[in-house]
Amino acid sequence: MSDISALQERFVKKKKEFELDKLYQVLVREKGSDLHLKVDQPPIVRIRGELRKLNRGPIDDEEMTRLILPTMDERNRKILNDTGGADFSHQCEVDGVPWRFRVNVLQQMGHLGLVARRINNYIPPLEGLHIPDTLYNLCKFSQGMILLAGVTGSGKSTTIASMLNWINQNYRKHILTLEDPIEFLFQDDKCLINQREIGQDVINFEIGMKHAVREDPDVMLVGEMRDRETFETAIHAAETGHLVFGTIHASSASSTIGRILDLFPSAMHKAIRSALAFNMKGIVAQKLLPSCMEGVQRVPTCEIMTFNATVRKLILEEKDEKLSDAIRIGELEGMQDFTMSLKSLVQMKKIDRATAFEVAPNIESLKMALKGIEVKEPGIL
Repeated sequence: MSDISALQERFVKKKKEFELDKLYQVLVREKGSDLHLKVDQPPIVRIRGELRKLNRGPIDDEEMTRLILPTMDERNRKILNDTGGADFSHQCEVDGVPWRFRVNVLQQMGHLGLVARRINNYIPPLEGLHIPDTLYNLCKFSQGMILLAGVTGSGKSTTIASMLNWINQNYRKHILTLEDPIEFLFQDDKCLINQREIGQDVINFEIGMKHAVREDPDVMLVGEMRDRETFETAIHAAETGHLVFGTIHASSASSTIGRILDLFPSAMHKAIRSALAFNMKGIVAQKLLPSCMEGVQRVPTCEIMTFNATVRKLILEEKDEKLSDAIRIGELEGMQDFTMSLKSLVQMKKIDRATAFEVAPNIESLKMALKGIEVKEPGIL
């Protein structure tokens, strides 16, 4: 962990420029989201969701080592050597403006590689994300858990940051984040905000959560639900009166329940279902799609499941296969599935029809929805 004398230098502009910073600068100037480095390939950037090779020669092992290792501190080099991968944040200046990047260094087939995600310098307001109003309502809870589900690159971190900043602008609370690494940097508004980075401020997530209960938080961000211990500590915080935000890799809101249960032995599933039913407030699954609006690169399509009496009953009775139906008939309570979301985005001219049909979970259902044909749902209880 960093000593106290280093804290003031943690997130200020770095005077030293690394050779790798030149590629980060290209990423920012091209308005890309990700940088990929692989041996025997030129640098690759993701722009508007598509991978594009930069116009230069391939990177060999020697250049890869020269690019990556100087940007890593001793701790992350050890993690890379011990585990084959390391996550950390990096900052460099582009045209006089400091930019941050979430970096993963990996080993693959005996070679070093890197994937870096550009983090926006500002936290976009909720109204600028083109998301449903239900997400505002989720921010108003004083206790419980809210999960953002989706694959890597689906915008989960940005959505959560915007939700937390909305709370920051509207309530007088203490927000505490435990992140690995820290991504968005918050500025205190009405809220007091403390951000702790695993490995820098606290040795691991478990210790950080033990500290958290003594740090008087109202709202907590616990990052990604990767394992049983993370979820157990997060749900315990929700049970004890905190509003807890987190992310999870799952393809839909309804399938998130099964993804959580997979973290636990079957003997614990009944207890976990009970904890979910009575503490979860909402699950939002999202995907980013190319936008047809001028000046907007991508917009999210969202599936939203709020925990009303029907959803809680289905989870407790292990009828997960009926959760999708519960979402479809819960529109008046702010729920929607991906078909409903895609229909809305097409009608508001935020995406084109081709994009909607390309990602639609059920093409026929979307066709009928766009024609205004309402599908009658069977009873779900």
